[in-house]
Amino acid sequence: MLTLLFIICFFAVFGKLLMFGIKAAWGISKFLLTIVLLPVILIGLVVGGLIYLAFPILIVVGIVGLLL
Repeated sequence: MLTLLFIICFFAVFGKLLMFGIKAAWGISKFLLTIVLLPVILIGLVVGGLIYLAFPILIVVGIVGLLL
């Protein structure tokens, strides 16, 4: 009986830690994608001569940023 109680508490504690870790990783991923990766991709597109593709992406991201 004590083992069953230990297993239940074990999964409760580490389940909460797992969910916290997933939320933290998601937040860090969103930060890296929006602050680091997106500007690098847009600069790479412009340098590569694909400004006709980079400019509409920049406009769409700007509109979404204003709405959120």
